[in-house]
Amino acid sequence: MQQRYQWVESAWQDIFKKVQKTSQEMTIPFPSMTTEGLYCNTHQPWAWVVGFWPGLLWLLYEKEHYKPFRDIAIDREKIMDGPLDEYVNIHHDVGFMWQLTSIKQFQLLNNELSRTRALRAASHLASRFNINGRFLTAWNQNDVSKADPRGLSIIDSMMNLPILYWAAEQMDAPRFKLIAMAHADTVLKEFIREDGSVRHMVEFDYLSGEVKKYYGGQGFNKDSAWSRGASWAIHGFALSYKYTQEPRYLAAAIKTADFFIKELAADFIPHWDFRAPKDEATPLDTSAAACAASGLLLISELITDQKLKQHYETVAINMLHSLHDNYATYDDDMQQGILIAGAFNCPQGLGVNCSLIYGDYYFVEGMSKLVDKLQ
Repeated sequence: MQQRYQWVESAWQDIFKKVQKTSQEMTIPFPSMTTEGLYCNTHQPWAWVVGFWPGLLWLLYEKEHYKPFRDIAIDREKIMDGPLDEYVNIHHDVGFMWQLTSIKQFQLLNNELSRTRALRAASHLASRFNINGRFLTAWNQNDVSKADPRGLSIIDSMMNLPILYWAAEQMDAPRFKLIAMAHADTVLKEFIREDGSVRHMVEFDYLSGEVKKYYGGQGFNKDSAWSRGASWAIHGFALSYKYTQEPRYLAAAIKTADFFIKELAADFIPHWDFRAPKDEATPLDTSAAACAASGLLLISELITDQKLKQHYETVAINMLHSLHDNYATYDDDMQQGILIAGAFNCPQGLGVNCSLIYGDYYFVEGMSKLVDKLQ
């Protein structure tokens, strides 16, 4: 075994034991962020975060076959039927919600009901496509800026496109893939700056499709570089390349990854915004690190240049190793999250220096990929 992988197996067991304990303690169905160490807040079943907890459990079940994880994940997925049936609260984050739950259950257990759920979710997402602007609208309401929600799109959308690519394959229906690619091309044009930094929010005229305004969103300002937004771009464009083999998407993933890597702190963990004023108290965001690391591992699998393959894999391993060594809570019974030092929304002072369920999810996803390398 290569020396740089020697820590992985024990780290995976640390994660498994931690989640065993947490899953027995936690009674809320859909955790999001911790308060004083506890995942005490839950969400309505249409919230964007609801897929991450059952998705995390599926990742662990896939390798450990621990039945209680499977049972909890199945139960949470059933609760999520409410938004699918009522429709009106559905938004663009259905990939986060049903990609990690229903598609995963279908892949592992061949559950046809889960397949149908994911196909319905993909259809909902496709219905949000603005034909003039060639983009997917984000939310039904907008509480974070002055943008008209009818013309608003955000970088997080890139992580939701895989459910469209998957639906296209399942149904032999290219319309899903064409919508996803049209949106990805718009993101590439309007969200990715020349230097590889990433905008969070773009408002389009919902009738003409022309760009109206850029917003900082959860970043420091409209010209800043919110690190989790960068991680969505890195990982999302890599996924688009995986499904389409279109070189421009891999180039975008690499461009945004190179910017991200260049701006990392010494311990490989980013601050919440790469262009925010920094001092010793400036928050980090381990969720951005986890998502980016998993995306970098995907990039390393997709490229053929051996030197670059090694480069992106090494950075990803260093990031995950740093998260494991410096930010994990395995032995802290007062912390239910796996990772500390997440930052949900610094401009609004929400969820700063806490555990975030999506940070936990992408850390487990990245570690699962490293475990696969041990086989």
